[in-house]
Amino acid sequence: MTPGPRTKDVDEGPAPFHMSVHFTHSEGETAAVGRGLGRRLRPGAVVLLEGPLGAGKTAFTRGLAEGLGCDGDDVSSPTFTIVQEYRGRTCLQHVDLYRLTPAEVDDLALEDLMEETVMAVEWPDRWRRPPSYATRVVLELLDGTRRKITITPLCNSALPS
Repeated sequence: MTPGPRTKDVDEGPAPFHMSVHFTHSEGETAAVGRGLGRRLRPGAVVLLEGPLGAGKTAFTRGLAEGLGCDGDDVSSPTFTIVQEYRGRTCLQHVDLYRLTPAEVDDLALEDLMEETVMAVEWPDRWRRPPSYATRVVLELLDGTRRKITITPLCNSALPS
């Protein structure tokens, strides 16, 4: 039997700042961590997904979509379409900036897409001015299928109190 995702909560800085670290051993466990975050987000939230190719960003987003009431089976990497929308209890805008320059990202006017949706952004280093209230998710490939996922709310406005 494969163990479920292991979680280590780390409190840093003044309350109510909260960071969580998760260790997963499969794509399904990575999606489960995303699902847990998705259940806690509300419209207007932005999730910045960082990690190398193959780190599990799309699997995490699949779980995030399910946590928002969207069909996870519909989720795929939007590398060539740039933005994909998934409808559910809360709409998810899945954005992939991998093929764009920072100037091209500015032209997308991502701020206009954020209203009444949750936005998950892959390759956010290309976005010069992401919102200060975003949640940062760093996915690290440890070996084989093992991953370390660190979730850091940059401020708590995206999460319910």
